[in-house]
Amino acid sequence: MTGPPARDALDHCRRITRREAANFYYGIRLLPRAKRDALCAIYAFARRADDIGDGTMATDAKLAALEQARAAINGMLADSDDLVIAALADIERRFPLPRDGFLDLIEGVRMDVLGVHYEHFEELVVYCRRVAGSIGRLCLAVFGSDEAAAPALADDLGVALQLTNILRDVREDALAGRVYLPAEDLRRFGWPDGARGHGAADAISAVRADAPGSLVQLVHFEAARNREWFERGSRLVALLDGRSGACVLAMSGIYRDLLERIDRRPVAILEGRASLPVAVKARVAVRSLLAHR
Repeated sequence: MTGPPARDALDHCRRITRREAANFYYGIRLLPRAKRDALCAIYAFARRADDIGDGTMATDAKLAALEQARAAINGMLADSDDLVIAALADIERRFPLPRDGFLDLIEGVRMDVLGVHYEHFEELVVYCRRVAGSIGRLCLAVFGSDEAAAPALADDLGVALQLTNILRDVREDALAGRVYLPAEDLRRFGWPDGARGHGAADAISAVRADAPGSLVQLVHFEAARNREWFERGSRLVALLDGRSGACVLAMSGIYRDLLERIDRRPVAILEGRASLPVAVKARVAVRSLLAHR
């Protein structure tokens, strides 16, 4: 069966990205059309994988859906009836997308589905590299760089973004029975043993009421480490062309501003998902474009 025209497939991915990529789209808009389309296609697939992991299906059904996604990537064809896969196949003809980036992402989401917990920070980094460093490497294939250091820096920047996501989503994840912060960190700052697994929401409420100081100390500690990853990953910008560098500055700048907002008021992460106003995101994007010019 003949698949959809590439234009229709790419339009579909653009709509998904505009609707769902609340932070990333500010950076994506700074790219020329071909690169913008490529990042929209990559994002659309990442959104699909995340939706599987965060959805309401039973575990077996989620694992089966991830295997279907893996098979779709391995058998990627431009005439696929799947609009996202068709878009990726079209993009792959113009950019050297590393397919292992998509497969790493699927494996990271699989860790979510299986409910993997992290005793040590090094274990959390493995997860972050799979779900976010993978996206950094895929984006780098679109940006383009001949520098040998670029892939590792793109991976590190992805880890930095994911660490910010983890802080931002502490309450939301806890309500879903997920706690990503390493157990060694929680113990270090006096969080109760119940702050892991399905009792996490109650435990976090207890921390807010009875030990707010431990929350502040924990957030300051995690934010300081997060900044180190941003500092390292941000070296990628100097290895990119102007508009690609501006895109990276905008996307990472929004997350760095979000991290600083969380660090200034740690209790906010227990009240709901922290976010930046639209005007602030727009200013970061404009500032990034001007700075890299």
